[in-house]
Amino acid sequence: MKMPENQQTSGENNPKPPLELIESLLESINQTQTLKLKWSLIKTKLSNLKTNLLDLATFPPTSISNELLRSLTVTLSEALTLSLTCHTSNPSSGKLKTQSDIDSIASKLEFHIRDLHVIIESGVLQENNVSTASKREGVRIHARDMITRLQIGSTESRAHALDSVLQLLEKDDKNVVIAVGQGIVPVLVRLLDSGSSAEVREKTVMVIARVSGVESCRNALVNEACVTLQSLTLLKENAVVISSRGGVSLLLKICESGTPTAQACAAGVLRNISGFSDTRECFMEDHVILVLLTLASSGILLAQEHSLACLSNLIRDDDDLILLVARKGGIDCLKTFWDDSGVVAQSLEVAVEFLCNLASEERLIELIISNGFLFRLVRVLNCGVLSVRIHAANTIYKMGYNEKTRKELGDFGFIPLLIRMLDGKAIEEAEAASKALSAILIYTENTKIYKKDQRGIASVVRLLDPLVTGLDKKYPVSILLSLTRSKKCRKQMVNSGALLHLEKLTAMEIEVTGLDKKYPVSILLSLTRSKKCRKQMVNSGALLHLEKLVAMETEDGLTNPVNG
Repeated sequence: MKMPENQQTSGENNPKPPLELIESLLESINQTQTLKLKWSLIKTKLSNLKTNLLDLATFPPTSISNELLRSLTVTLSEALTLSLTCHTSNPSSGKLKTQSDIDSIASKLEFHIRDLHVIIESGVLQENNVSTASKREGVRIHARDMITRLQIGSTESRAHALDSVLQLLEKDDKNVVIAVGQGIVPVLVRLLDSGSSAEVREKTVMVIARVSGVESCRNALVNEACVTLQSLTLLKENAVVISSRGGVSLLLKICESGTPTAQACAAGVLRNISGFSDTRECFMEDHVILVLLTLASSGILLAQEHSLACLSNLIRDDDDLILLVARKGGIDCLKTFWDDSGVVAQSLEVAVEFLCNLASEERLIELIISNGFLFRLVRVLNCGVLSVRIHAANTIYKMGYNEKTRKELGDFGFIPLLIRMLDGKAIEEAEAASKALSAILIYTENTKIYKKDQRGIASVVRLLDPLVTGLDKKYPVSILLSLTRSKKCRKQMVNSGALLHLEKLTAMEIEVTGLDKKYPVSILLSLTRSKKCRKQMVNSGALLHLEKLVAMETEDGLTNPVNG
């Protein structure tokens, strides 16, 4: 390829062609006296660049290649000037600044090498002089040129190319079909990468929306884009961009009429998007819940899982939406998924979390119980997946909202399973179990079941240790309060070290999250019934401290929550 004679660079009237500049730069690098290792890396890049330029020279000039060569000439000229400053051991700009400048040149050369490779491999250079006998062929060549430009150059040039692409596609649906045939979809998906600027991502979503608007192109878009979108929408900024540009509506259409695999993929993207509060308003269309529930009941297992997870995200902390989902058959969908033999334990996390969110609405709890979910919860409390057990325990806590349900929870055998969870290595598991038990033990008869477990007292006392952090102490304190009427339990508390932990908690100057100090004080008061315990408290000085705390509680008008 003959190099253009009229190339211009800023500050130079007669710039050298790139190949000549490379030879001059290589000669100059050989004479550098400082940062030689950095310059040796530049030499390697120049060798690759030279090979690409020789390949480029076999094609006739085009506007896209001329633009790239002009940019490359500027970079090579800057590199040559910089290399001359390194012919001495002390560059005029200082070594740190010079090192930074060399790194910048190396990065630019890497981009030029990549861009040259793209335009050579794209086939766009062969088509520059092809006779465009038809309008369709002209659109195809223009689309190929634009697709190539989307893959090279600066952020600004790519944003400009996206404008041109959108302009081409908006003229005719046939142009969309042609562009998809030329491979625009995978290029657009790559542009959604988090490394792109916000402007590029927004414009890319607009182009994707245009492509998805043509039914014959929708499957190609799904097959290429959805898997990538699932990973991209794990990031909030990507999820917000896609949802704000009509992405939710397009994905819902795929959930309605796509292939089973496409439906699962689209539901997975919706699941990610719905996980961010900033995107929830994009799901407020009337048919959203119906589409997701339909897919949750009739799609393949993966589609069901993603749909339930999306619904779970949407109903969280929204009582009206919880009731709507229940009325539209959400509980039946949940049962179908939960009981499917193909569902593995890890996938049950979605089901149990969905149930936990439904149980936030007390008006649904009787319905949940009548549909057999206590049996299902007992089974998953035994599973080997930590997150499933935690969600199950949190669900039990919400379900223990009145005396009737607390009695049922005790009768179903939850207490021994939850006591075992108190000893879990993860503090989140221990807290979830202590929350659930604190609710169940409000029903006095359930304390008899608790007392039968030899580990019960020691396990909950361990959680009172101030060194056990990240756990709300009010739940283990509440459990112990429920058991202080029993002389045997009070003795076990003392033997397990409860006295020491309670003294520390009441004496701590800083506040313990969620803990009202009157409750550990109440436990200490109940323990003073034991002569041995009173003696220990006198010897440690805790009795005097306790008297002061009781006086303070009395002045504040707070009452002892434990009778007697």
